[in-house]
Amino acid sequence: QVQLVESGGGSVQAGGSLRLSCAVSVVTYTYRIASIGWFRQAPGKEREGVASILSDGRTPYADSVKGRFTISKDNAKNTLYLQMNSLKPEDTAMYYCAADPRPLRFGSGDFLYWGQGTLVTVSS
Repeated sequence: QVQLVESGGGSVQAGGSLRLSCAVSVVTYTYRIASIGWFRQAPGKEREGVASILSDGRTPYADSVKGRFTISKDNAKNTLYLQMNSLKPEDTAMYYCAADPRPLRFGSGDFLYWGQGTLVTVSS
C-alpha cells in the first residue's frame, strides 16, 4: 500500500548538516497515512524514534535531537524531510522513515511501513 524511499545520508564532520528525504508512494490513492516519522538505529543499539508528525499535527522529537533536527513534509511532493544541524558523532546511525494508517504515539515501533534506511556517519 505504501512505499518509502529514503535518501540524503552520507558522511559529515561534527557540527555539519544533512537533510534526509523520504519519498512516499501510496499505491491506493485513497489510502490515508495518519502517522509518519523518522527512526534511527546505531550499531549495537535499539532502534529509537527521532521525530514524528502525528495525526493531530504535533511534531515530537527525541530529547537528544531537540533544537538541532527539524521534521517537515511537502504534501505536493509527497516527501518527508529531516533537517539535521549541529550533528554529533552520536548521531551516527541508519535512519529510517516509517508510516502507518493509525494514529500512533511518538516512538512506537508498530509502524506498518518502513523504508530501507539511509546511513548517516558523523566524524569527530
